[in-house]
Amino acid sequence: MKTLRGVLMADPAIALATIFFGTVSLIVSFFDGTGAIQIRVARAWARTLLAVSGVHAHVDGLEHVDPARPYVFIANHSSYMDTPLALAHIPAQFRFLAKRGLFKIPFLGTHLSRAGHIPVPREDPRASVKTMQVAAETIQRKKISLLIFPEGGRSRDGVLRPFKEGGTYIAIRAGVSVVPLVMLGTRDLLPYGSGVVLPGSVTLRILPPIETSQMSLKDRGTLTTRIRELILNELESAGKSRQAEPAVKMEASSSPSSPSRSR
Repeated sequence: MKTLRGVLMADPAIALATIFFGTVSLIVSFFDGTGAIQIRVARAWARTLLAVSGVHAHVDGLEHVDPARPYVFIANHSSYMDTPLALAHIPAQFRFLAKRGLFKIPFLGTHLSRAGHIPVPREDPRASVKTMQVAAETIQRKKISLLIFPEGGRSRDGVLRPFKEGGTYIAIRAGVSVVPLVMLGTRDLLPYGSGVVLPGSVTLRILPPIETSQMSLKDRGTLTTRIRELILNELESAGKSRQAEPAVKMEASSSPSSPSRSR
């Protein structure tokens, strides 16, 4: 039933919303050189997408983010639903660090470029380093944040993959704090290889910022490992909680409802 709803209702609505908001964003881009208004349009798109998909989001840790400060947000990535979840609920002006291939897609690539998102040429290490330097300078100059998925792509099986050091390199070079983000439940709604969005609940968990002002670029490996461990611990804790729920429900249903029934 959920799959049928996704095919007949959610997917067509998502396509229409994407065309509508994408067109608005493209038009706005000719009058907004900062990309700020385009990000507002993207937020509206993300909230609409979650709503028509029947996705209910819960956010923990909003108190850890000061909208007036720039950060580097580093998150796990297991579903295309991670992007609208982040856009809809992170209270900061931020841009994505995305693979360059996305910028070559008609319409989408134009939007990404004009909104100020940053392409990463993964096949060229020297160009990648230059991109990270530009990203750090952009954070300092424009006082905006950056969101990075350091696994280099979506996890196919839900297992957290090794993290690349680009995010911590940028944060240390820009002198801004790193904020680890944990996306929970998005893979259940749209796993790798699926084209149908299922309704359900997801959680965005914002962990406390990690200050980098006293770090050097030599510390980026250690910092990357630390961030991955923090995110992994949250994912494992959430997994254990979900495994415990059926047992708790079964125990509750088998327990006596009243003293008289227990006799």
